[in-house]
Amino acid sequence: MTGPNCTACRTITSNRAEPGKQTAAALLLLQCCRVFSVINSQIHTSSGLAAKDHYKVLVLGGGSSGITMAARMKRKVGAQNVAIVEPSEVHYYQPIWTLVGAGAKSVASSGRSTASVIPSGVTWVKSKVAEFDPKNNTVHTDSGKKISYDYLIVALGLELHYEKIKGLPEGFEHPKIGSNYSVKTVEKTWNALKNFKEGNALFTFPNTPVKCGGAPQKIMYLSDAFLRKTGKRSKANIIYNTPLPKLFGVKKYADALWEIVKKRDLNINLRHNLIEVRADKQEAVFENLDKPGETEVYKYEMIHVTPPMGPPAVLKGSSLDDAAGWLDVNKNTLQHKTYANVFGIGDCTNLPTAKTAAAVAAQSAVLDRTVSRILKKQTPDKIYDGYTSCPLVTSYNTVILAEFDYDGQPLETFPVDQSKESRVMYHMKADFMPLLYWHGLLKGLWGGPGPYRTIMHLGMK
Repeated sequence: MTGPNCTACRTITSNRAEPGKQTAAALLLLQCCRVFSVINSQIHTSSGLAAKDHYKVLVLGGGSSGITMAARMKRKVGAQNVAIVEPSEVHYYQPIWTLVGAGAKSVASSGRSTASVIPSGVTWVKSKVAEFDPKNNTVHTDSGKKISYDYLIVALGLELHYEKIKGLPEGFEHPKIGSNYSVKTVEKTWNALKNFKEGNALFTFPNTPVKCGGAPQKIMYLSDAFLRKTGKRSKANIIYNTPLPKLFGVKKYADALWEIVKKRDLNINLRHNLIEVRADKQEAVFENLDKPGETEVYKYEMIHVTPPMGPPAVLKGSSLDDAAGWLDVNKNTLQHKTYANVFGIGDCTNLPTAKTAAAVAAQSAVLDRTVSRILKKQTPDKIYDGYTSCPLVTSYNTVILAEFDYDGQPLETFPVDQSKESRVMYHMKADFMPLLYWHGLLKGLWGGPGPYRTIMHLGMK
C-alpha cells in the first residue's frame, strides 16, 4: 500500500529527527505521493470523466479553499459534475510550517498526496490555469485543454515573490537564511536557528498583502524561546523589521504582543522594508518608508525572510480581477461582482480580511450557502462577516488566539480573554488544528467556529 497510510509515510510523518533526516523524509514523502497519485488519479481521471470538457461546477486550485469547495459541491451536484484544476502532486498543510521552522514539527508531517485529498469521484485536471473566458463560461489550461462550466469557483491562492528582493531566491543557497513560507526553505530556518552562535537574529515582513500575517513574528517569538532554552539568548540581538505602522492590526492583540516584546527585550522597527539580501556577506538592506531614499544595512547571524506576495499571474489583467489584480468579489456573498456564475474564496480574493486557513473555513460555509441559493435561482442570503483567526505562537507551549472580523473587532470563540498567552491554545494549534484541517475542512465538514461561538457566549456576540 502507498500513500499517507502506508508504512513508509507513517514512519516519515512521525519522524522528529534532525533536519537532514527530515529533508530525506520529505523527499521520500514526495516519491511516495507521486506513486500514490498515479494510482489514485485513475480513480479521479481515468474513466469517462476525464474526457469531459464541461462540468456543472469547475473549481480552480487544489489548496485548502479548492479542496473544501470541491467536497461541498460534490454533495450538491454529484462527483461526476465537479472537476478541480490543480498541477501539484503534493498538498501541504502550511500553517504547521511555523513549527517546522522552529524544529517542533517535521516537514514530512505537513504533506499528503493531492490525489488523496481530492474528493473521490471528482475529476482532477492536473494542469495550470492559463486563461479565463468568463463571457463564454470557459477556462483554458496550459496543456491546451478548454473546459466549460455552469459555475466557476476560483480558489487559486496567492504567489510568493522572493525575486522582488534583490539577492533572492539565490541567497537561500547560503546558510543562516530561511523562510517558513516555502517547503523548499522552511527547514533552512531551523538550520539557521539551531546553528546560531552570536549576533543579530533578523525577522522581516513584506510591504505587500501576506497570508497569515502573524507568521513573520511567530518565528521571532519561537526563536527567542529556543535561544533562551539553549543558553544563547544573551548573545543574540533579536530584531523584527516591518513596513507596517503597527505590530498587529487588531489593538487588543497588538497591546498584548507589545507587552511580550518589552518583557523579552525584542527590538521592533516599524516602517522598515527589506529590499536586498547579501547572503554571502550576511547583510540585509532595509528602506525607511518614513524617509524615502534612506536605507540601512544590518549584519545578521540568522535571518528569516517573509517574501512579498501577490495575486496569481493568470488573474492579473483578466476580466475577473480588480485594479490590484485580486479576484473581485462581493465581500458579503463571495460572488463575483460582474459574473454571477463566478465565485471566489481564499487568498486570491480581494476580501478585506486576513488571509488565513481559518478565514477559508468561514468563507466556505458562506459560499456553500451562496451557491446553493444561486442553483435554486434565489438571492444569496448568508453574509460573511470577515471572520479570520491567527494563533499567535509566542513560545513552544503558549499561543495568543487572535480572532476578529472585517472591522478588526475581536470575534472570540471562547469565553475567556484570548489575548492572554495560553497553553491550551498552543496544543489546539499544534495538535488539534491539523486534525481538524485534514478530516474536517478538506472534507467540507468544517465551516468555522461560528455556531460554537454562539453557544459558548450564550447567544451573545
